[in-house]
Amino acid sequence: MSEDSTPTEHDSGAVRLVHPGERIGAHDGVEAGHGIRRINGELVAMRMGTLREDGKTMSVDPLSSRYVPRAGDLVVGYVEGMTNNIWFLDIGASFNAILPMSLAPWKVEFGAVREHLDVGDAVICRVQEVDETHSAVATMKGMGLRKLKSGLLEEIPPHIIPQVIGKGGAMLQSLKSLGQSRMVIGQNGRIWLDGEHDGMRSIRAALEVIRETAHVPGLKERIDALANE
Repeated sequence: MSEDSTPTEHDSGAVRLVHPGERIGAHDGVEAGHGIRRINGELVAMRMGTLREDGKTMSVDPLSSRYVPRAGDLVVGYVEGMTNNIWFLDIGASFNAILPMSLAPWKVEFGAVREHLDVGDAVICRVQEVDETHSAVATMKGMGLRKLKSGLLEEIPPHIIPQVIGKGGAMLQSLKSLGQSRMVIGQNGRIWLDGEHDGMRSIRAALEVIRETAHVPGLKERIDALANE
């Protein structure tokens, strides 16, 4: 029996942990996704993480990750500092994003930035541009972009945001069915919730399940089961 035809943990539905340089096999017809390269006809892991196959693409999900900003991303940031005309936002990336007063939703006088946003305030914003060092410029000009004055924030690893949304938004709808709460999902792994206490508590419990078991098959069924409890 060849190495490729040997049953693996991945084939059986269990989680398979791989490390850099580990040969995964030929897997003809399967494309190499993030964290994987095809070398001499074989798929090889480029980083440590859990193996995931999505359709005809195989990837490695990191065990933990920092957010890598991309232009257009919706994110939730915390104000960490400021100058006379710029705020510095923690968006969970390697470097703080800058929010110039010219990209704020208010008319801001030079030197008066603290009157609008102070250290510790949370905002919903978008990444407007990113340079070659992954430093980002943020904007709060746009529909729905604002300072957060109510609700609460949850955080999950950015790489499992696709599981929070689900195929065609199915997981997101399941989460919303748990409680009548408004939700904003930032691509940087921060999720804003606002609504009735019981509803937010149910959604937070579901997010904890996603955070702990996103790499285990059957996630959608586990979340749907919470709605039926």
